[in-house]
Amino acid sequence: MTGRLSAPGRFGPTELRLALAAPRPAAGLTSEWRLVNGVRTHTRRGGDPTRDAAPVVLVHGLAVSHRYLTPLAVALAPTHPVYVPDLPGFGLSAHPDRAYDVREHAAHLAAWLAAYRLPPVCLLGHSFGAEVAAALAAHHPEAVRALVLAGPTSDPAARTRRGQFGRWLVDTLREAPLQAPILARDVADARPWRVYATLSHSVRNAIEADLVRVAAPTLVLTGDRDPVVPRSWRDRAARLVPHARAATVPGAAHNVVTTAPEQVAGAIRTLLAPTLTR
Repeated sequence: MTGRLSAPGRFGPTELRLALAAPRPAAGLTSEWRLVNGVRTHTRRGGDPTRDAAPVVLVHGLAVSHRYLTPLAVALAPTHPVYVPDLPGFGLSAHPDRAYDVREHAAHLAAWLAAYRLPPVCLLGHSFGAEVAAALAAHHPEAVRALVLAGPTSDPAARTRRGQFGRWLVDTLREAPLQAPILARDVADARPWRVYATLSHSVRNAIEADLVRVAAPTLVLTGDRDPVVPRSWRDRAARLVPHARAATVPGAAHNVVTTAPEQVAGAIRTLLAPTLTR
């Protein structure tokens, strides 16, 4: 992969080509598939799997896939093995005939971790992926070394399909325009009915019940221009987790993991540093 990466807070042609590259190798990332609970599951991988560092697993959000997380995967790969699975029905994974809810996605992810025989991981979930990550950390604490909830949905003040869609429309005006082709590709892969059904599952999921059960050191991270996850909800979510802190990335909107990958990667390394000797 050639080309100059965009400045922090931006998303340019180089990132777009990287995001759409799979299953071809690009920038040290490769693709592979494994059968997990009967679903052929695609994973984008990077970094050295033999490195003596905690593996980092990135969980994508609603309607999307590994694609928009590739800039963050590249940013993390010099220091950590990185895995970016596509949840069932999304990206390059197989498409079940129904949309999984949060608990089903978390169970699938737990089985995926077992299939890879990974040690306890640093788990990052973005947006809807944060709901899945919180459920996994709550119900499978032995699998999670540290947890990052990036832009976690959904704020109880807008926990309806209309409320979430309205906030997402505002966010589109604050995001880098070149992210649009990725979203279009991902929605086409998943099919609009699955996106709608998954949104319905999301707004019926009370993430608070999982947050209070999380035992791992946790970071709740948002962009300071994120209309989907306002600061009030981010701070409340962080207070619910026994060992959590909140942080903001200046200049970023909801897709902070895409437009500010170096800052997010740095926050992950900082979170992991105190846990290395535990």
